[in-house]
Amino acid sequence: MAEPRGPGSAAAPRGGDTEEPKQGSLAVKSSAVVKYSSAPPQAAFARLQEKTDLKLPPANWLRESARLGPAGTAVLGSSKKSTPFSSFGMAYDFIDSIGNDVDVVSDSENIKKLLKIPYSKSHVSMAVHRIGRTLLLDELDIQELFMRSSQTGDWTWLKEFYQRLIDQKWQRKKKSKEHWYQKAILSKFLYYSINGDGAAQPVPSSSKQHQEGPVPGEGDEAGRASWPAPFEMPSSLSEDPGASNQGSVPLEPSYIVGHVASAPKEQNLTTLFNDGENSQGLKNDFVRNILWTFEDIHMLVGSNMPIFGGGRYPAVSLRLRDNNKPINVLTGIDYWLDNLICNVPELVMCFHVNGIVQKYEMIKTEDIPNLENSNFSTKVIKDIAQNILSFLKSNCTKEGHTYWLFKASGSDIVKLYDLTTLCEETEDKYQNPFTMPVAILLYKVACNMMLKKNQNKKHYGTIRTLLLNCLKLLDNGRHPQIIASANYMLSELFQLDEPKKEDSTDFPINGNSDESYSEEEEEMPDSDENGSYSNSSDPPDDNKAVAIIKSVGELSVPEKYKSVHRIRPSCTFPVCHGTEERCRLVLSYVLEGLKSVDSSVKKESDLPAADPSTPIPLKYEDESTSGGPECLEKQMALFLDKMGSFQKGKHSSQSGMIPGSWQYKMKLQLILKSSKAYYVLSDAAMILQKYGRALRYIKLALQCHDTYCCLCASMLPEVLVFLCQCLTLCGDIQLMLAQNANNRAAYLEEYNYQTKEDQEILHSLHRESSCQVFAWATDLSTDLECQLSVSCKCYEAAYEILLFSNLKKQNPEQHVQVLKRMGNIRNEIGVFYMNQAAAVQTERVVSKNVSTTEQQLWKKSFSCFEKGIQNFESIDDATNAALLLCNTGRLMRICAQAHCATEGDFKREFSPEEALYYNKAIDYYLRALRSLGKRDVHPAVWDSVNWELSTTYFTMATLQQDYAPLSRKAQEQIEKEVSEAMMKSLKYCDVDTVSPRQPLCQYRAATIHHRLASMYHSCLRNQVGDEHLRKQHRVLADLHYSKAVRLFQLLKDAPCEFLRVQLERVAFAEFQMASQNSSAGKLKTLFGALDIMVKTKCAFQLIRKELAAESEQMSKDESNTENTSTNDSSTGLNKEEVLKLLSIFESRMSFLLLQSIKLLTSTKKKSGAISEEEITLKTNKQIYSLLLRATANKSMTLLERIEVILNLLEQLAQSSEAATGGVHITPS
Repeated sequence: MAEPRGPGSAAAPRGGDTEEPKQGSLAVKSSAVVKYSSAPPQAAFARLQEKTDLKLPPANWLRESARLGPAGTAVLGSSKKSTPFSSFGMAYDFIDSIGNDVDVVSDSENIKKLLKIPYSKSHVSMAVHRIGRTLLLDELDIQELFMRSSQTGDWTWLKEFYQRLIDQKWQRKKKSKEHWYQKAILSKFLYYSINGDGAAQPVPSSSKQHQEGPVPGEGDEAGRASWPAPFEMPSSLSEDPGASNQGSVPLEPSYIVGHVASAPKEQNLTTLFNDGENSQGLKNDFVRNILWTFEDIHMLVGSNMPIFGGGRYPAVSLRLRDNNKPINVLTGIDYWLDNLICNVPELVMCFHVNGIVQKYEMIKTEDIPNLENSNFSTKVIKDIAQNILSFLKSNCTKEGHTYWLFKASGSDIVKLYDLTTLCEETEDKYQNPFTMPVAILLYKVACNMMLKKNQNKKHYGTIRTLLLNCLKLLDNGRHPQIIASANYMLSELFQLDEPKKEDSTDFPINGNSDESYSEEEEEMPDSDENGSYSNSSDPPDDNKAVAIIKSVGELSVPEKYKSVHRIRPSCTFPVCHGTEERCRLVLSYVLEGLKSVDSSVKKESDLPAADPSTPIPLKYEDESTSGGPECLEKQMALFLDKMGSFQKGKHSSQSGMIPGSWQYKMKLQLILKSSKAYYVLSDAAMILQKYGRALRYIKLALQCHDTYCCLCASMLPEVLVFLCQCLTLCGDIQLMLAQNANNRAAYLEEYNYQTKEDQEILHSLHRESSCQVFAWATDLSTDLECQLSVSCKCYEAAYEILLFSNLKKQNPEQHVQVLKRMGNIRNEIGVFYMNQAAAVQTERVVSKNVSTTEQQLWKKSFSCFEKGIQNFESIDDATNAALLLCNTGRLMRICAQAHCATEGDFKREFSPEEALYYNKAIDYYLRALRSLGKRDVHPAVWDSVNWELSTTYFTMATLQQDYAPLSRKAQEQIEKEVSEAMMKSLKYCDVDTVSPRQPLCQYRAATIHHRLASMYHSCLRNQVGDEHLRKQHRVLADLHYSKAVRLFQLLKDAPCEFLRVQLERVAFAEFQMASQNSSAGKLKTLFGALDIMVKTKCAFQLIRKELAAESEQMSKDESNTENTSTNDSSTGLNKEEVLKLLSIFESRMSFLLLQSIKLLTSTKKKSGAISEEEITLKTNKQIYSLLLRATANKSMTLLERIEVILNLLEQLAQSSEAATGGVHITPS
């Protein structure tokens, strides 16, 4: 089988270059992008002359060279080895790629070592870490580790385990002289190649400050120094608040809690662990970082290989070979992989014999696999890479754990151990030196994902998992800063400002959200054809291994190993079944963050020890005993004074936190977050009408805010706006508590309940402030007036904040909402005082004058209404302004009622004070109508104002009519005023519009017409002289009686009123008849009056119907022994009124019939002829006779009497119809 051709030519590896080499049909796919390079542009290598002696050092030997980088000294073996954290240095620089795009991050030497496993007998020892889908590979030099262990006593458990594993005493192998000789001549060859004249000048050290190589001669000591202490705390994470703040967390209002350099080498950015990275050896020391894609594997690789120009291609790699030793497969793979990774298309080989240069040879990268004695298949290398990656991804499943991939020298078995688990079984987990770098990397990856502005919520599960795994690795005593920051970021993942919509695409609800990826799942063994991970047949010592490759030969079999557990691209985000659950989760993270901050501030001894399980005593008096509203005014003034002090930049912390320190910044953010969470909880409780609970939560929110105010030097606009929202909600809650006083006991119980979590958060707040600035707003009072006042003060405080912080224009909606609520609460308080005044008025019996208490209540009520009207008018809320004007009108009417004289009715007169207040009421109602403009704005309010205005005019007119101020005004003047007021009342009484109020309007209009008719009737009776005026009054009386009758007929439920009007009309007819002289005129008026009586039939029918229904109900009740009581007023009919009217009706009917009989008899005598009049006379006599008998019978019931009247009216109606030619009129 023919060997496949390797990669073809490639361009020079400039930053960002990518190359797809031309390959044969079976060739592997490889491309490389140089992400970062510190090397200068390639210069041509110096071709050495034949016979050049490489044993002699060049003039520039071992001088620092930017062109060679660390390679010049590293190959000599005198500089430090690759650090055990080299992959972390790269991961920090390219944080965007970690967890998502890249499969492997490692030094190119480690990649080569892994891919040569099936070909090599040498040992392999590597540390493997997983972050998301990315694996970080680092050399784990066991020998060096144990050298350190013998000096420090660390890692003894691993040393013992290792010795058991290989079943022999550990000895450090020493390098042979030949090894050092080969290293030396290679180093000299590279230095000669920079400058061929043998007198190379030293390169100034300042040209590459990034690469600081150690001085030769440090040997292995330098290598050992590359290991950090098992657990060293970076200086930037010192618990001492006075320590250097370098590398502290910059905290902005958003959740930027740790600055992560998204682009490499941004020196101007303050990273979170600046000093710590260097002390932990976490630097990216590679000359170039390359994103290498090998088949479908994406790797971020660090390489220090020197690259030169000068061949047939823009870039070549230089190699030195002993002419007497052929190239073997391992060397060929080495050269091929180095060129592939660095995108170098050609290899230049210099051959020597005993250090004397012989010749140069150029080899294309694609030809390296086909060299004599080093033939290898590129496809097999690809299979090895895929198998190793699948093996590691299947078994390195726990994020944050350190795995150890180990193959003993000369062995065919590869084993994978979980060092974290082994370490936890034996010693403190912090004995693992990888713990800190892994935790920092998890934190940084999460930070980076949080900082992306376009971050989709579907990644929140991944971020949460990263942070939870980071927290698992950290110890609170040693890392309070990262723990606080991670907890804050966890709290930021939950959106508090909007209702959470569960979406199955964004938040899959299956799977365990607390553990990372597949951590909870069992490791499923592969089927036999895919190779087994089972270790049942291994020796007992190997039962600690997570997985085993039984033979390295298996790695060459295509797809021998497949990843059992697919690493999911995103983790499950917890599904919160409601706002409260979400907020509680946020508060749990905030509490953990606060604990971390507080534990790092060493001021505990200065504070009294508090037990978090017992509530903190609050040092303030109950408002109900401390002076009520007056005390409230003082507290409010103090609050506003304190709010004003923010403008001057005052702040203080009781715990002694230094402003600007990480603790200070972090605590501010955590406190603000908790305040927001409590606000949302309060709002949710408010919606559920749990007002006691809502007040408790808003109290906690404001206590958080108080602490924030104590710490913060200057308030951010968004924080002030949030404070306004808190105060506004507090006002709403106090108002609801006032309006639902019946459930006060339940609300008090809710208010006093407190969770342990809330107590602990409060304990943390009390380290900084007394939390009493908002106590005036959040107390649960038992006094209604106090609750309303507190509510009002909350809104006023919110408004004041918007005013003095100039936030009114930036937050118009908030401004409008606050003003609307201020208007509303002032209306509520105004109504409260108005009702109190009305109650005092009804209780006032003995006293004749208006009491001072009443007047004070009027003033308070009026002041509230006036301010409320101003609030609504300032935001152009015409409807609410109209309602408040309407209420002010009602207040004026109450004032008017209070001024009515209390003497006996015979002395009572309509007073000037009553007139004044009624006129004021009318003014306010008219203002309300002007405010609305037209009915379309708000029909219901418009109709209501009109009704109230009509009522006021009607009341005023009625009082003037019933209690005429004759001592002050002439009768004519009073009549004129009454008439005007009644007509205005009619104007605003809408009888035509169909609405629930229409019957009331019709009744009112009918009553007005009736009263006006009565007034003109009375004037006509009492007036002497002016005939023109008498005639006018007669016409008006007749007109208004007619209108009153028509409206009462429409109502169907006012038979008594209808009857009364008709009787007055009969009396009016009688009065007219008295002034008539001719018999014909009198007869005409008489028949007209009788016709009016006939028309009352419908009223009597209604009365009969109601009485019959009542009688039936009584008979039912009597038959029912369980319920024998009846209520006379059940039908709504006033029986006394009916009896009174019936008696008058019988009397007037009797009188009219008698008069008609007399007149008709005298007319008959004169004419002597039989006519219709005689028929009428006969009928009237008959009816009159029946009426006299009925009235004489005292034993008849009311219902029977009405039946008789109806019968007589029916006969009278028939008689009128029969007497077609008779003298008879039908009045209009």
